[in-house]
Amino acid sequence: MTHPATALRELVHQRARLGVLAVVHEADRADFGFLQSTLDLTAGNLSRHLQALEEAGLVTLERGYHGKRPRTWVRITKAGRSALQEEITQLKALIARVETRPEDPESAD
Repeated sequence: MTHPATALRELVHQRARLGVLAVVHEADRADFGFLQSTLDLTAGNLSRHLQALEEAGLVTLERGYHGKRPRTWVRITKAGRSALQEEITQLKALIARVETRPEDPESAD
C-alpha cells in the first residue's frame, strides 16, 4: 500500500498551478489579469506556470483582443479536469489519514 502523498503530481500540486486549475475549473474561462490578481502572482511567474500547464495539455490559452487591448484567456481541458480531480482525491485521502490517526498523548505540547 502506498501513501497518498506519493500520488500527488508535482506539476499539479504546486500552489500556483493548483490555483490556476481550480479557478479555471470554476469558470468557463479566466483571463490572465484575473488569474494574476486572484492568485497574487507576477505576470512573469504566471506566464511560466501557464506555459507548463499548457505543455502538459491541462489548459489551453486563447489570445485575442478586448477592444484594442490584447488579452489572454485560459480554459481547462478534459485532461486538466481529470488531473485536478485526481489531485483532490489524493489530498482527501491524505487528510483522512492524518485526521484518523489517534493522538499520541506523549507528543502533545
